[in-house]
Amino acid sequence: MIDSLCDQAGKEDIAVAGLYCNFLSQQDQTIANIMGAILKQIVHRGGITLLHHIREVLQIRQKEFSSKAPRAVDLIRMLKIAIALLPRVFICLDALDEFLPKYLPDLLESLGDIIRECPKTRIFLTGRTHVGGDVQRYFSKAVVIPTSPSPGDIRNYVEMRLNKDTKPEAMNGDLQADIVRAIEEKISDMLVGAFVTPTPSLIYIF
Repeated sequence: MIDSLCDQAGKEDIAVAGLYCNFLSQQDQTIANIMGAILKQIVHRGGITLLHHIREVLQIRQKEFSSKAPRAVDLIRMLKIAIALLPRVFICLDALDEFLPKYLPDLLESLGDIIRECPKTRIFLTGRTHVGGDVQRYFSKAVVIPTSPSPGDIRNYVEMRLNKDTKPEAMNGDLQADIVRAIEEKISDMLVGAFVTPTPSLIYIF
């Protein structure tokens, strides 16, 4: 989905920012870090003019407060400034269920604030069902789309990975069949995201 948007960005004047919420990196997933990463991507794709503009804002902030690291509120403000200078911006956050729970309300509130002040923004979220309630609490008009993985695609992928095992002698036909069957059963209650055309401001797929 990110690749598709980036391909489109090459033909049209839009900017795309995408992040994956990794469970193993939860402690680094603060609001400041997330907003800083989004801002960095938006500025990079917005060109040199946008880079200079944001740099000036950041330098003013540092002079005012003598702070080396901008706060989350500053990064959100700069992100709004950057978005306002661009025709269209897409922000994509994958695996929202792996985001640190204590920061999730602040993240959703910040995204909602960006949408309200920057109507040109389109936000795309994916995650498992248990965070769907949080998303709808902050985005009552969000389009929520359930989607399930294709068993055939899962089976093909698992078999492909097993066939590339560096120790093929440790595997036989029965064991491979058991592994494939176990993974299919385990993943049947897991849900994944897929891209849809973002007509509304926010789409959440689980």
